[in-house]
Amino acid sequence: MRWKGRRQSTNVDDRRGSRGKTIAVGGGLGTVVLIVLSLLFGGDPSDLINVATQQSTTTQAPSAEENELAEFVTVVLADTEDVWNQVFQQQGRQYQEPTLVLFSGSDQSACGSAQAATGPFYCPADQQVYIDLSFQQTLSQRLGAGGDFAMAYVVAHEVGHHVQNLLGISRQVQSQRNQLSEAEYNRLSVKLELQADFFAGLWAHHADQISDILQEGDIEEALNAANAIGDDRLQKQSQGQVVPDAFTHGTSEQRMRWFKKGYETGDINQGDTFNATNL
Repeated sequence: MRWKGRRQSTNVDDRRGSRGKTIAVGGGLGTVVLIVLSLLFGGDPSDLINVATQQSTTTQAPSAEENELAEFVTVVLADTEDVWNQVFQQQGRQYQEPTLVLFSGSDQSACGSAQAATGPFYCPADQQVYIDLSFQQTLSQRLGAGGDFAMAYVVAHEVGHHVQNLLGISRQVQSQRNQLSEAEYNRLSVKLELQADFFAGLWAHHADQISDILQEGDIEEALNAANAIGDDRLQKQSQGQVVPDAFTHGTSEQRMRWFKKGYETGDINQGDTFNATNL
């Protein structure tokens, strides 16, 4: 991705360098990956508190490599601002830009405790995206989804949840939590997540038109990341079997397909996963 020397967003709250608590999870790599990523891209981090053990960590200043990654994600955030301001304006709406919170180890959000172990997430209560940049290592080293555009996809997906919040979609889904069975609500959650994948693809489409950001292999990196975090793949890796009723984010194939659809069409009207005949 072409990003160096480009505009960085000012909607960033950098809270790194003052580590408090982190989550240490037992059970082997497969279990770690499942717990880290089953709630990735929209999950509530407080759900992990009962299955995790807290341990102290030492204060550690960000490395030069991490600072470069921080600069990268703030450029990606700026690109999301450019795209969604334009898209909302075309729809006769006004886009409210979210804040990106960079933290180390743990932090507190309006949705509960933010932990490195939960991965990046969006909190609709404070309209902020929370990211511990160490997640990039999980993405590349444990899941084989390396490349800068894999991380760009992560940021764009979380901003996609912010777009859903502004459009009232998230509230409509949340309002049905107590009216549906767990399996039925999980299916709604999958549709919400796949739409955020679509929005990430739509962002890539328009960001490239606006700022010529894409380089060879970028879209493949995003698709590889989407493939790596499919529910079916994570379940197979962690427990040796696939349980569709427990899906909350979509299969690898679905996540790749909806991202690709957003990228290829660039049309927000094509992203209605809730009424799609072929999810």
